Amino acid sequence: MIIIKSDQEIELMRESGKVTGYILKELENIVRPGISTADINEFVESTIRNNGMVPTFLGYGGFPASACVSINDEVVHGIPDKNRILKEGDIVSVDVGSTYKGYVSDAARTYPVGKISEEAQRLIDVTRESFFTGIEYCKVGYRLSDISHAIQEKAEGEGFSVIRDFVGHGVGQNMHEDPQIPNFGKAGRGPRLAKGMVFAIEPMICEGAYDVRTLENDWTVVTRDGKLSAHYENTVVITDGEPQLLTLVE
Repeated sequence: MIIIKSDQEIELMRESGKVTGYILKELENIVRPGISTADINEFVESTIRNNGMVPTFLGYGGFPASACVSINDEVVHGIPDKNRILKEGDIVSVDVGSTYKGYVSDAARTYPVGKISEEAQRLIDVTRESFFTGIEYCKVGYRLSDISHAIQEKAEGEGFSVIRDFVGHGVGQNMHEDPQIPNFGKAGRGPRLAKGMVFAIEPMICEGAYDVRTLENDWTVVTRDGKLSAHYENTVVITDGEPQLLTLVE
């Protein structure tokens, strides 16, 4: 069941989203060669707590950190570690959730570490562009799979693949609510969108094949072929008009 949020609930999520969005914007200045993934996690957790909020990811399903920090071929759920040092040419995806008065915001970005290859930058750019292509359909009256289809068409049209094993989702008092929102599929399927629906839409796009595997830590998911993967996510509200992005700080 898709939970329709009231205006009051959306305002709480908006406050949470401001902090999540601020963190992801600030990371543009923090991510650089020589820092550890634990340094990123420390910044994320301290910023969330300093704003009177709770790190959504910490302890979720047993996850041991406040941010997922995934490098290069890691698709999602990278565990921060003081011994994992970012190197020139890496790309790093950071996924963050903040909870305010019981309401969650969820968002992710992929960052270049120093100077990266043209193809790695193109992957980051297309992943972001595929998100914005998808949210053109985040309007009342469209069907859920219209979003999915648009993301897939954009990513594959640029020569990349769409991860199949992980998808977007509804978000509210829980980080993962109905519905699931794949980043692929045929248009014109699923429920029609209605005002007050709130989604975490999150293209995960990779250079090579979309097949993945999970590492021995039971969390971190990597591409099977070892090629790069990028991630772009925002918490999105369906309104009477254009969608609102609660976690985007320009």
